[in-house]
Amino acid sequence: MREFGIKRENEERRDGGCGIVFDPATQKYAVGKQHDGKLRIFSGGVDASEDIEKGVMREVTEESGLHDFLHVEKIDEVLTHYYNSLRNVNRVAHATCFLVILKSADLLPVELEAHETFDLVWVTAVELLLDLELNNGNKDNDHWIFFLKKSVSRAVELGYDKAQKVW
Repeated sequence: MREFGIKRENEERRDGGCGIVFDPATQKYAVGKQHDGKLRIFSGGVDASEDIEKGVMREVTEESGLHDFLHVEKIDEVLTHYYNSLRNVNRVAHATCFLVILKSADLLPVELEAHETFDLVWVTAVELLLDLELNNGNKDNDHWIFFLKKSVSRAVELGYDKAQKVW
């Protein structure tokens, strides 16, 4: 299994994953924009007893409000070390990524936790990649960059993302 990030002292283990969410109608990706302006992929921890895909999709819906999915596909899984800035904690996680293609961008009310200070915005794959790379000084986004590139390539391959060229 691939490993990303920098090992840190006092890491807390919290396995989970993320959803790279694409809307074929607008040719844009759904992400969270934090109040400090940084972009983040919808993600979260999954309980050991919870199915990883169901758990990640629950997190996507809770954080974004998006729920009308046309296609969900596992992209990859990695071991990652990162600093969770929203919770102010060092983490290590077995992270699984899913490509999520929307049927519609209909929204349910979001269910954000107190530490989740971001709003749904729509960006191109290049805008998201540039933001993740710009804010990757401590290698905290390495796994998200890896997942994004693989997900976009797959969305292009499946014929959903017609705006992006394969990286």
